[in-house]
Amino acid sequence: MSETNENETVQPVTPDKGSTAGAGVAGGGAGAAGAPLDKGPVVIDVRGLRKTFGKTEVLKGIDCQVHAGEVISIIGPSGAGKSTFLRCLNGLDTPTSGSVVVNGYDIADPKTDIDKVRAQIGMVFQHFNLFPNMTVAENIMLAPTLIKKVPADKARARAVELLRTVGLEEKIDANPESLSGGQKQRVAIARSLAMDPGIMLFDEATSALDPEMVGDVLQVIRDLANKGMTMLLVTHEMAFAREVSTRVIFTDAGVIEEEGTPAQVFGNPQSPRLRSFLSKVL
Repeated sequence: MSETNENETVQPVTPDKGSTAGAGVAGGGAGAAGAPLDKGPVVIDVRGLRKTFGKTEVLKGIDCQVHAGEVISIIGPSGAGKSTFLRCLNGLDTPTSGSVVVNGYDIADPKTDIDKVRAQIGMVFQHFNLFPNMTVAENIMLAPTLIKKVPADKARARAVELLRTVGLEEKIDANPESLSGGQKQRVAIARSLAMDPGIMLFDEATSALDPEMVGDVLQVIRDLANKGMTMLLVTHEMAFAREVSTRVIFTDAGVIEEEGTPAQVFGNPQSPRLRSFLSKVL
């Protein structure tokens, strides 16, 4: 992980106040407990996002706005571009064209300090990516001490607090290799939260877990949703997506095919492609 250069500048971009997301963006939505969600400010603004790998165009012009407090589940078949979309949101993949603006900062602008922007976005992957030569505490403390220059004692106290949140306080000095897959994923979530991000991205966070371990990880995500964390989830857990989301986006072949509230997407799908997909996964 590279250390941030405090002398670098971050170029803000002010989104158009009258702008809207791409076609099919649902208004309103239901909260994690089913309550209406008042739209907060736009925290992610994606316009015309395209991403090509070689001769393969994976994303074909994505338009999407994410409002503070939204919990958005992204569903769709394998190869639809879901993970690539998430990776473009925090600069792990560079868009071929289009723009991605996070909290007013264009992450594709070479003048943008990408490390400072990434500090606002936590990401949890399928595979846990914990450092095996560090304890659980050291994994969680690394980014805050290195990037934010948080003193070690304060970073450790925060690590204890976060592990308590994910139900693993007793594992603070454990080696990652001694943990189960579900425990490793919960540590990975705690590590992402240690930077106090305003946005969390989950890329199929349960797909590499044994079935009996999935529930504990989903409960942590559910708790974050109930606390109002802005989240985007790529998931194959349809029942969970229906329960926790304020909005569901169905992607296919690199485009947003349909989106809406969980009740709309799962209960009254309009696209023949979405109906076909749901018939196979529900």
